[in-house]
Amino acid sequence: MLKDFLRRISRNPVSLFGVWVTSVSAVIFFSLFGMELVGFSGSPYIGIMAFLIVPAFFIGGLLLIPFGIWRAKRRARKALEAGEAAPDEGFPILDFNSEKVRKIAMILSVLSVVNLIIIATATYKGVEIMGSTKFCGTACHTVMAPEYTTYQNSPHAKVKCVECHIGSGASWFVKSKLSGSWQLISVAFNLYQRPIPTPVHNLRPARDTCEQCHWPTKFVGDRLKVITRFNEDEENSEIKTALLIHVGGNQGSVSRGIHWHVDRGVKIRYQSDEKRQAIGDVEMTKADGTVELFKAPKPLEKAQADWRTMDCVDCHNRPSHIYRLPEDEVNTSMASGRIDRTLPFIRREAVKALKAPYATREEAAMKIRQALTGFYAKEHPDMAKARAATIEDAVKDVTRIYEGNVWPHMKINWGSYPTNLGHTQVDGCFRCHDDEHKTAAGKKISQDCALCHSVLAQDEKDPKILKDLLNP
Repeated sequence: MLKDFLRRISRNPVSLFGVWVTSVSAVIFFSLFGMELVGFSGSPYIGIMAFLIVPAFFIGGLLLIPFGIWRAKRRARKALEAGEAAPDEGFPILDFNSEKVRKIAMILSVLSVVNLIIIATATYKGVEIMGSTKFCGTACHTVMAPEYTTYQNSPHAKVKCVECHIGSGASWFVKSKLSGSWQLISVAFNLYQRPIPTPVHNLRPARDTCEQCHWPTKFVGDRLKVITRFNEDEENSEIKTALLIHVGGNQGSVSRGIHWHVDRGVKIRYQSDEKRQAIGDVEMTKADGTVELFKAPKPLEKAQADWRTMDCVDCHNRPSHIYRLPEDEVNTSMASGRIDRTLPFIRREAVKALKAPYATREEAAMKIRQALTGFYAKEHPDMAKARAATIEDAVKDVTRIYEGNVWPHMKINWGSYPTNLGHTQVDGCFRCHDDEHKTAAGKKISQDCALCHSVLAQDEKDPKILKDLLNP
């Protein structure tokens, strides 16, 4: 009977092709899986090949085998109906009273178990690969390169993408894969927008993701924040601003500070435009059930139909993919010593070089080098020679800053993705806290800065408050 079954497969080109595809796929799968087991780690494309593409061919080959036999049987039957002689190429008759049939059935059962192991392993590893950070960040490298780069430079660089974008549970996993299918089509046919529009309106609520690690209702109290900046004079003189940030949280039965907005006993809803930058009416429901409606000064021209419930990402809208401004990046590099602050006018020249328009990143790297080295060669020729290595380090770091924030091919420039955390780049807090959203009784959403922070020092060369704190 085994010979009869093999004869039907070997004389049937479709089934024979299915056997060949399945066999080759199995060999490739075990080879790649074995390489992973011994510690080989390649690009995410190897994982896609091993656990998504190869298993698809494996299953396709398995399906071709019975399909080919069925097709041959159907063609033989039609030939007989037409009065033509045709060999019987159908399925064999299974008589389990025969010892030979039972042995063949046992062999086929073992092979089926092996096939199931391959399919199950591939399914598990395929899901694991699709949930990896490398897959998310590098599989569609042209589109996701900006997001992957900024993610690697963020406070969440050690957190997997899926933990924030998908979270736990099957329903959001399925939703994400359905969304990913359209994204795959968009990339394949160059249909995606440049830059990628934000915010992501179908993002899972922050209480299902962010709050699995963070605890906004926990009482944090006040936090000291020191901002270091450098002037554009020759000495790059350093100035500092010290803020006492009223983070707050639950304190007994009362919630205070900034995190009061997401207290469990408070529910805030609002209407906005697509970008969530222009805020319409705001509705606040207190713990006792009291509802207050703060009307916007004027109706929004293109308001979303649905009300949005406020959560973490309304303020922390760039928690991982953080695009910074050139001034802030240069200040940070100078404060950390990556750019030597003793180079005359380095702060001014670095920011100027970063803000210049460039068509490509390659052009940017070349012209940033020309701008900085050219400035010192012209204005400080002796220093250009004596401190060539220091200037070269500055050039490299300024280029790094550009390449970490600007992607001309994706139309991402300085300020394309502002942060709402504060009110320096865009209105941020002032979207609601503008003294213009009012209830019918005249109560306002206050614009008082002291609600969020107290200014201890502002743009001072050597703030006394910091001396007192550091040297009590």
